[in-house]
Amino acid sequence: MPACPGLYVLAVPGTWETSDDDPRTGMLAASVDALPGDVGVGYVAYSATAFPWEGEVYGRSKREAVDKARAAVAAVAQSCAATRIAILGYSQGADAAGDLAAEIGTGHGVVAPDRIALVGLVSDPRRAPTDTLIGPPVTGAGAGGPRPGGFGLLAARTYTFCAAGDLYCAMPDGDFAGRIAGFFVEISNPDPALFDRYSRDAADLLDSALAAGGLGLLAGQLDASAVDERKAQIAEFVNSGVHQSYPFYVVGPGGETALSWLRRQLVDLIGK
Repeated sequence: MPACPGLYVLAVPGTWETSDDDPRTGMLAASVDALPGDVGVGYVAYSATAFPWEGEVYGRSKREAVDKARAAVAAVAQSCAATRIAILGYSQGADAAGDLAAEIGTGHGVVAPDRIALVGLVSDPRRAPTDTLIGPPVTGAGAGGPRPGGFGLLAARTYTFCAAGDLYCAMPDGDFAGRIAGFFVEISNPDPALFDRYSRDAADLLDSALAAGGLGLLAGQLDASAVDERKAQIAEFVNSGVHQSYPFYVVGPGGETALSWLRRQLVDLIGK
């Protein structure tokens, strides 16, 4: 990697794709490895354990990813004043990368928003229906619920990819029990500096649930038969392989996939 490349790409792998002891690169390697020209590439190795509805382990793992990604972005920005930065994430890595991008875009990050050239989020557990989706339309939102402040000044440079049926990024509309479970997972290892954001998230989720039918609706989603149905839904999702389909998931003309779309955007940025 050049000492100070024109573009630095930071990739955050997904659940089970990497670990502190085994820093593999995962699915995003297809987008970022062997890019031509004046570019540097880095990967975030972290615990990468658990689903986004599985409790304390996920929250701790994701926070580790956010902290390491933030440190990597800060180090490049401080050492290389002219280097632009792209941030990519898949699955749990998209959760972390998206939170970091939201920090930066809303003016609370370690770099100014204009240093970030592109953000690419593949199967983001905090995908909002208003995020810029590349590919066929999907219903629902991420299992962890949308980021209330969005991406701020980075919204126009942030792109998300989500396949229909992927519960990480497309929890069905009206599934408030699933969203509540996702919310508590998101705050299972809280950062004290983000308590204001957690409060806003909780208030938004409660308002949405009350507007849709309140406690009666939630009770129906939490009874024994509904719990059994949810278990079957998750088992079907895991067995479907849709969450691992993005190397083949077509989002554009000529069979362009999510990963090849991102790679093309990065190559274009390197040439500018």
